[in-house]
Amino acid sequence: MAGAALPKAELTTSGRPILFPNEIECSLLSNVELEPEGSPPLSSSIHLRSSFMILTTHRLIFVSDSSSAAASASAAATANAASYVPLASVAHIFSLKKSIKSMFASPRLKFQLSVGSDGRVGGPAARSLVVTLVMRGKDDVEAFVDKFRQNWGARAWEREKESESASSGSSSIVESNASSSGYDSRGMRVVGVAGILRREQEMWESTDKSLQDAFQDLNALMSKAKEMVMLAEKMRSKLLSAPSQAGSSNDEELGSKEEMQEWLLSVGIVSPVTKESAGALYHQQLSRQLADFVKIPLERSGGMINLIDMYCLFNRARGTELISPEDLLRACSLWEKFDVPVMLRKFDSGVMVIQNKSHSDEEVFARIKSLITRPDALQMGVSAGDAAMTLGIAPAMAKEHLLTAESRGLLCRDVSPDGFRFYINLFPEIPTDDIYLVKDQGIYATWIKCASSTSRLE
Repeated sequence: MAGAALPKAELTTSGRPILFPNEIECSLLSNVELEPEGSPPLSSSIHLRSSFMILTTHRLIFVSDSSSAAASASAAATANAASYVPLASVAHIFSLKKSIKSMFASPRLKFQLSVGSDGRVGGPAARSLVVTLVMRGKDDVEAFVDKFRQNWGARAWEREKESESASSGSSSIVESNASSSGYDSRGMRVVGVAGILRREQEMWESTDKSLQDAFQDLNALMSKAKEMVMLAEKMRSKLLSAPSQAGSSNDEELGSKEEMQEWLLSVGIVSPVTKESAGALYHQQLSRQLADFVKIPLERSGGMINLIDMYCLFNRARGTELISPEDLLRACSLWEKFDVPVMLRKFDSGVMVIQNKSHSDEEVFARIKSLITRPDALQMGVSAGDAAMTLGIAPAMAKEHLLTAESRGLLCRDVSPDGFRFYINLFPEIPTDDIYLVKDQGIYATWIKCASSTSRLE
């Protein structure tokens, strides 16, 4: 099978690669072919065709054209849809040859790979193999080669291992000293719950100092951005995984914890898709990344979110790599071509929203009907604000749902200086053969009782 000697890369449901911790996407090429030089068995196991390739700080990720369409078919298919070449296995990068003949042919870049005795890439090196990248797409090849050399020479994976070993060594020394002496860094005894709280306080003070140092100026912020993202991810995972203990926190502490979770859940995208990195596939890859990003905001907003709100959230997560409203709209429109669980919807009023494909209007209408058939609502009706509190969404979105329910014949509206108020539509309850018949059951009978009780009180 093609690419059998290469490690498999995991993809999201939209067909985007799942990056390693601290891995950053740098460039993307379309229509790339990987041709190895060597014995036929090994060549056939590494040969890849019709792929687009993503260059990151750690890998060359090859995604086949068919994998993006079938990425959401199943978890197994998603896991086996792409392959990658670790930059750690690259032994040498040859120069990109330029000649008159190469002007009329696809650019080719050769580099040397270290492979194991079993012919697989990524394990212990036993032999070397020269492979060729054939770049058939209309991309900036020279810019890609420069980034390829820079990432390979930077060797980010080695620096991470050194930092992890250094941090683990320092933490083990601190823990051993604290456990052996029984005192923390300030000379206070570490005993019981008070000692644990004191140690947590030290960690928060150290974190606060790091944040203050990072925000002194822009250069310090940029130099510590990676550290801040890692810290925020650790804090978020700790908060989300920590079990709630009864009686351990009051309402104010719970509120502050929820605010902290809200802030940590808005941690930005580490590797946003840009025109520089994606090239001609910019809107396609932006559409897939947006489909992955929109999942959490949709869950928190009840399965539907305004396009304007998503524009603000997505741009905030992208940091300085802002996109235009036209780019967002085009990215959402491309969802029709991909098998993703979200879609773009336009209401009759012109309001555009993003919603899950599993979102059901009937469920929303059932909740609206239960709200509007209450005795007080039968008398006074409901506003968009009332429906927003019940549905847990913004008033503008609640108004769209009410107008849609009205178009289905479920509601009637009353327009007054105070705004729109919606009432249950009683006309289906009135029999057409005897309109003067007063029914003693159903919504119409309930409305008669409410109206009679109101007239008696007056």
